Amino acid sequence: MGDSYIILKTTALKNGSLRHDIHYWIGKDTSQDESGTAAILTVELDAALGGRAVQYREIQGNETDKFLSYFRPCIMPQPGGVASGFKHVEVNEQEHETRLYVCTGNRVVHVPFARSSLNHDDIFILDTKSKIFQFNGSNSSIQERAKALEVVQYIKDTFHEGKCEVAAVEDGRLMADAEAGEFWGFFGGFAPLPRRAPVEDNEKYEETVFKLLCFNQGKLEPINYESLLHELLKTNKTTSLQERKSASEAAEKLLSDDNRTKTHVIKVIEGFETVMFKSKFKEWPQTPDLKLSSEDGRGKVAALLKRQGLNVKGLMKAAPAKEEPQAYIDCTGSLQVWRINDKDKILLPSADQSKFYTGDCYIFQYMYPGDDKEECLIGSWFGKKSIEEDRVTAISLASKMVESVKFQAVQTRLYEGKEPIQFFVIFQSFQVFKGGLSSGYKKFIAENGIDDDTYLEDGLALFRIQGSGPENMQAIQVDAAASSLNSSYSYILHDGNTVFTWTGNLTTSLDQEVVERQLDIIKPNSQSRSQKEGSETDQFWSLLGGKSEYPSQKIGRANESDPHLFSCILPKVHIALRIKEIYHFTQDDLMTEDVFILDCHSDIFVWVGQQVDVKVRLQALDIGEKFVKLDFLMENLSSDTPIFVIMEGSEPTFFTRFFTWDSAKSLMHGNSYQRKLSIVKGGGSPALDKPKRRTPTYSGRSTVQDKSQRSRSMSFSPERVRVRGRSPAFTALAANFESANSRNLSTPPPVVKKLYPKSATPDSSSAPSKSSATASLTGSFDRPKSVKDGSELEKPKQEEDAKEGINTMTSRVESLTINEDVKENEPEDDEGLPVYPYDRLITTAADPVTEIDVTRRETYLSSAEFKDKFGMTKEAFSKLPKWKQNRMKIALQLF
Repeated sequence: MGDSYIILKTTALKNGSLRHDIHYWIGKDTSQDESGTAAILTVELDAALGGRAVQYREIQGNETDKFLSYFRPCIMPQPGGVASGFKHVEVNEQEHETRLYVCTGNRVVHVPFARSSLNHDDIFILDTKSKIFQFNGSNSSIQERAKALEVVQYIKDTFHEGKCEVAAVEDGRLMADAEAGEFWGFFGGFAPLPRRAPVEDNEKYEETVFKLLCFNQGKLEPINYESLLHELLKTNKTTSLQERKSASEAAEKLLSDDNRTKTHVIKVIEGFETVMFKSKFKEWPQTPDLKLSSEDGRGKVAALLKRQGLNVKGLMKAAPAKEEPQAYIDCTGSLQVWRINDKDKILLPSADQSKFYTGDCYIFQYMYPGDDKEECLIGSWFGKKSIEEDRVTAISLASKMVESVKFQAVQTRLYEGKEPIQFFVIFQSFQVFKGGLSSGYKKFIAENGIDDDTYLEDGLALFRIQGSGPENMQAIQVDAAASSLNSSYSYILHDGNTVFTWTGNLTTSLDQEVVERQLDIIKPNSQSRSQKEGSETDQFWSLLGGKSEYPSQKIGRANESDPHLFSCILPKVHIALRIKEIYHFTQDDLMTEDVFILDCHSDIFVWVGQQVDVKVRLQALDIGEKFVKLDFLMENLSSDTPIFVIMEGSEPTFFTRFFTWDSAKSLMHGNSYQRKLSIVKGGGSPALDKPKRRTPTYSGRSTVQDKSQRSRSMSFSPERVRVRGRSPAFTALAANFESANSRNLSTPPPVVKKLYPKSATPDSSSAPSKSSATASLTGSFDRPKSVKDGSELEKPKQEEDAKEGINTMTSRVESLTINEDVKENEPEDDEGLPVYPYDRLITTAADPVTEIDVTRRETYLSSAEFKDKFGMTKEAFSKLPKWKQNRMKIALQLF
């Protein structure tokens, strides 16, 4: 407390540059000379690093959240000072001093050990020799109590070597409670605390009046202005090191003269301004971020530390090369697609489910094997020229699908041209045509006198071909004009049966392979003529209306930036959405009572805790939309940025990769305080032997088995047709989701998740080891013993006109699903089962059979028809591995 410290935090950013944050911390007993010296030395340290660091003045007890995030869960300043005029406080290690701490926000303060220190609003920690007590004020929140338990754990590990009892005392609990009685005994017995009226959350967020002062020739001069504009800052002035030191001293004096003891001082340099600084101005121009190269920055940091006698080995390691975006999703699952039409959705046949129109909206449902359960992604896709009415319908119907499965599916909203890599590897081969087929789109263009340019197979059309390979390739129809060409892409041009392929000079052999594959889809039976850039025929240019200039640079996509996590203060009727950034976040920051947003610039993730109210869950997508409009980081977020809504317990790998993730944590019962209390106390049932979730890099395919065994890649062989079927148990549930007049229009994901991995068992050796405290975090829950445990979850409200018998049907499907798991490696016995023709058993049947086990469609075939379709007997089929059985069933539309 009698010293000052300088803390340098260097972060390697994804764009290859380094960011420096320098904090100088001033203890409450630090002399004025020493605090002033710390400020000047901070300026010198910044200059040694290239003059691009952000500098923060930190006062004990009023530190910034960013500073506190370096020292989780808390800092506990010690009395005295090092090598200073202050006398050291000698600590007798043989005796444990009983101390009382108060937790307020992210800060922990040592307060006098007296009853008068206690109140109803805060949380207090009493550290005694044999037991640590946490006293929860009656007005404190669950989240505050949970955070305080992290401090209890820290005190337990740091000052008690992890060997002491922990007790939680609730404000108002009388002496009848043994632990409460023991707690109050340290204060001479129980006595009621004075009660203050709770402060209502009726803050008025008024605009703060800012003052702008210019440091000129050693003096601070106020600048008068009507509106705080960027132009008021003189950007053509180069400041010297001495000027920066003097300005720092002037800022310290300004605070001292005004007796502003809790004001933060943050120093920024042009081109490296913080979001907080830029947000104070009415407008801030979009300028490219200046970068300090990682090599230059590492060299400066290394040289600085070497002079201090510190080991810098490893600091000069080169920054990793930029990698292609990875999907982090298994692409061997089951896909279904619906097109929106007249406030309803129409299921597309397998052959058409990857063919979208820019004037239409679509819903897709993708089921795929996760690490320890089946995972589901339900999304809506908006074409660039789709109408608002269809977009609203798509969101509404997709949200109902998610709600019908108790929010256990990930929901996403996507716009044409802004699709994430996950979307492309799910569809693998994807085409976007001009025009639209929906009645709403047709009506709109008719009413507005717009020509209908909907794609015709025998008409004139030009397609830009893009992608990284057979499992990620797209054909996008563009205007049939030479200006639509680009040297970085290949194209397909057709007019009736006249077909050309055009290859830009900047394309690769892989691009040319993708063109051939897309040609098999768009014009499978036509002979094409190859055109290379610079040697085109007159007929080619004639179809495009003549030659013209065209670009050569590849179409850019939003790059993934360093992730930022925000907690959401849910909006009231008259208050806009408010958010707070969480620095250096971990999985433990995701509180089950709250909503959080992870911003990666290229994608926005909205995480919703299990304890969040159902009404708020239904607004999660709207919260994401509001965040995009807010653009908190001032990164010029596009309104078309993909948004993913993720429910706690259903986190996909492409979300968990941003954390060191333990999937067992989301399976614990209770609120965040109860969960952490069971960890700190070390009680509950033994932890399951459950490794942390892996985050493998799926490059558009599963890494679990060989590609030939599991891949759904498009086959262009005439003898083989790729078919995507419905996943087990979903067809039976469809009848409960759709209207009685339509059939096979939906297959919502299962109510119950698979309990065991569909893929190989994760390698536990690759997972980080758990601490003793974390190892017990699963102690408050047991693995479900049957699929029906899912019924304990909160059930969504059913519509009044829902069909009778839905619960019976669901129970039956649950039973069928678990039976498949139990008997996964056993031959199926069809003795006594009725026999049906093949065309009634397939997933796309016009007149499907009802009341059958949809996971065993093949067993209802006659022996003769089975052998005709599968090329083997039922007995031989039953001896095949399960994955091989499923692969054959998929090809025959029986999966």
